[in-house]
Amino acid sequence: MRHCGKNPWFKARVRLQFSSVSVETYQTEIAEALKAYDKYIICIDKTPEDFATAVRSLMEKAIKAYDNRGPNLRHGIALDKQLTIILSQTEGEKPLCGIYFNLSSPYHRKLANSKTTDKATG
Repeated sequence: MRHCGKNPWFKARVRLQFSSVSVETYQTEIAEALKAYDKYIICIDKTPEDFATAVRSLMEKAIKAYDNRGPNLRHGIALDKQLTIILSQTEGEKPLCGIYFNLSSPYHRKLANSKTTDKATG
């Protein structure tokens, strides 16, 4: 067990407090993200079903990162090109969960590359 600061029992106490955290713990947050994705997000790379699978996978990774975080760290983070999930330590019964959409375009890289090509040929 790693020590956290001056209190060697701090990390053990936090682990026991959050030992029952699972993907199912955040079903409300996941449901809200799925609803927002279906209503507002246009994504060429993922269907709503693929997005639901990705959310579950990233939530598992964020929980693992949170459970295995180093001393004095407060977050577990998992992300892909379209989504970031952050679990943040609190004094409550479970970590806070933030699900963020990474707004980007698959065409962004192509535009940047074509400008470089234009400068080289022009």
